[in-house]
Amino acid sequence: MSRIGKQPVPIPDKVKVTVTNGTVLVEGPKGKVQKTFASAVKVTVADKKVTFAPTEETRFANAMYGTARSIVAGMVKGVTDGYMKELEIQGVGFKANLKGKQLDLALGYSHPILMDIPEGIKVTVTDQTKLKVEGADKQLVGAVTAEIRSYYPPEPYKGKGVRIVGERVRRKEGKTVA
Repeated sequence: MSRIGKQPVPIPDKVKVTVTNGTVLVEGPKGKVQKTFASAVKVTVADKKVTFAPTEETRFANAMYGTARSIVAGMVKGVTDGYMKELEIQGVGFKANLKGKQLDLALGYSHPILMDIPEGIKVTVTDQTKLKVEGADKQLVGAVTAEIRSYYPPEPYKGKGVRIVGERVRRKEGKTVA
């Protein structure tokens, strides 16, 4: 049995949670997030709390109801506070700009990289080298951040590339003349 799954998720005043056929919709001041869970988990909303229970006595059901509780707790936090990740671009001539709902990245390639920003995500660019990705959905914020980073991950010799703020890049020593 999951120790996390047994704990109910409290619902703040400005948040509304609805459950229909295994789909949980959480609406709040920062937006709305929707997730569908397996039929092995029973989700119920009662007196400002969301509770979870496995529908059957299987290993999968026991694992999933703890997971579902953790995801819904993250959804409630996302619509009240929001999630944010910061990126920094390092390298000569490397920069980023916003063009409407597209992010324009110049990362040393022969062509600019145009990335469409998904709905529910807000990207802010400062100093052309610092990016801030914000949104209510924790998974979507992480996925967009990972996609931006994947265009030019930091390389170990000069440290050029797109990195998450606070990420430590192991540096290598270059070739030496013998």
